[in-house]
Amino acid sequence: MAKRNAEETSIRDVLKDFISSNRLEKGLDKVSIQEAWHNVLGEAISKYTTAVSLERDTLYVSLSSSVLREELSYGKEKIIKLLNEEVGKDLVSRLILR
Repeated sequence: MAKRNAEETSIRDVLKDFISSNRLEKGLDKVSIQEAWHNVLGEAISKYTTAVSLERDTLYVSLSSSVLREELSYGKEKIIKLLNEEVGKDLVSRLILR
């Protein structure tokens, strides 16, 4: 029977070390914010969403409906707050609806 090391690390810690050592945080943040957009705003708004991209601290969202774009523009601050809560960190400080 093999002996185990006294220092056992969890898979979570190993993945965090791997991500930080290879500088993969930005790419993962871009993916997680896209998923958060679809989770927070729901399927109805996702149908009209054509593109979601994160550049620095600004989230650019392209919508195919000008009416929906206007309605969402009234609640930008709340949307930013909900998205940041969904991903668990402050990634977005500005929201640009196109």
